[in-house]
Amino acid sequence: MIKKLGLITVGLAIALSSQSVLSKVTQAEADKLGNELTPLGAEKAGNADGSIPAWTGGITELPAGYTPGSFHIDPFADDKILFTITAKNYKEYAEFLTDGQKKLFETYPDTYKMPVYQTRRSASNPQRVYDATKANATRAELLDGGNGLKGAAVGVPFPIPTNGLEAIWNHTLRYRGEAVQRNGGQAAVTASGDFNVIGFDEQLMIKYSEMGATPESLSEENILFKFKQSVTSPARLAGTALLVHETVDQVKEPRQAWTYNTGQRRVRRAPNIAYDAPGTAADGLRTTDDFDMYNGSPNRYDWELKGKKELYVAYNNYALHSDNASYADILKPNHVNPDLTRFEKHRVWVVEATLKEEFRHVYQKRTFYIDEDSWQIQVADMYDNRGELYRVGIAHGVNYYEVPTQWSTLDVYHDLNSRRYLAIGLDNEEQMYDFSIKPDDREFTPQALRREGKR
Repeated sequence: MIKKLGLITVGLAIALSSQSVLSKVTQAEADKLGNELTPLGAEKAGNADGSIPAWTGGITELPAGYTPGSFHIDPFADDKILFTITAKNYKEYAEFLTDGQKKLFETYPDTYKMPVYQTRRSASNPQRVYDATKANATRAELLDGGNGLKGAAVGVPFPIPTNGLEAIWNHTLRYRGEAVQRNGGQAAVTASGDFNVIGFDEQLMIKYSEMGATPESLSEENILFKFKQSVTSPARLAGTALLVHETVDQVKEPRQAWTYNTGQRRVRRAPNIAYDAPGTAADGLRTTDDFDMYNGSPNRYDWELKGKKELYVAYNNYALHSDNASYADILKPNHVNPDLTRFEKHRVWVVEATLKEEFRHVYQKRTFYIDEDSWQIQVADMYDNRGELYRVGIAHGVNYYEVPTQWSTLDVYHDLNSRRYLAIGLDNEEQMYDFSIKPDDREFTPQALRREGKR
């Protein structure tokens, strides 16, 4: 059962018009942040039976032996499995599972399982993010039906959300450092377990989170982040590239995107890199707005904040993230190797997105389950236009404690119709993410994309 919070009212009837939507909270409410609420707005206390502990700051120190730039040491390597959820017993835990998770047990009864461990509320961010979040709480506002925002920078914009749009913007703008270089890839796995890894070189420049970013500077430039992706393998796709500029006010100026095609050797505008356009080299297993569990303009859906519930989610997945695990170890028929996964009970916000009548999308409804401690979407259940479960997305997270930030290491999208899945974020055989890069805006232009577009 989804519970309604006593601390805030989540059942508000918010009329989202074409004008600015008042979303600020009072100073008295904001003062709960860092007290009964965590600095990002989660309930600091544990749950009634103690299966979810109190939040005490998350990971605040680097584990002994860890060197920035190397793969992340598991701070909880000594934890033992408490119990395992399988197709035989999942109904006993149904209260703490999503419909999509239940469907995975039913679809793969002989192999799918969830090893459940002690809950570790490891999520943490730098103090400046906490300070900015508290400032945002009393000044951030949604714009034009939620298709943009103002009055926020660096921290979570709406730590005490009153509607589903605010919660989904919190996911979009959760802290992931100021910039990051990622080398890795994705694999579309067949029902028999065959796969080919598509290699990517990605750079993310997060203007929203930069040191010194202000609501005024973000509004003036109208850029939240810049993202650049180039395919590195296989050879037939190498050099294909994508550039995205995500805007603050998406009505004033929508997302700007460009692609470089190695065959044509030219850069083209790509206005269709949005919504349910097929994801890059994803073999039809995800949409563009599935990336990062959800991204882009929210204007095609009505968003409802349903409340909170306790849920078993993939958390602290350091074994799945380790360089001791090869891609062949991870990618198995039907789903990733469950022996490398770790599930814990956490509280999540539940947000339901229903397609507006005037729009089209392959997903008629989507339900997102968002970690209260980090604002990372943990599970996404996607329904087709018949109202049937179509896909299930699961984010396997870790704390990148050198930043620090709680972020998924591997996003897995299960297509229930084809009985295939797509794994995004494979990095076990690559160099680890580099959060220390200092990119320049000149590296995120169509001209730079053309220069870099080589086979």
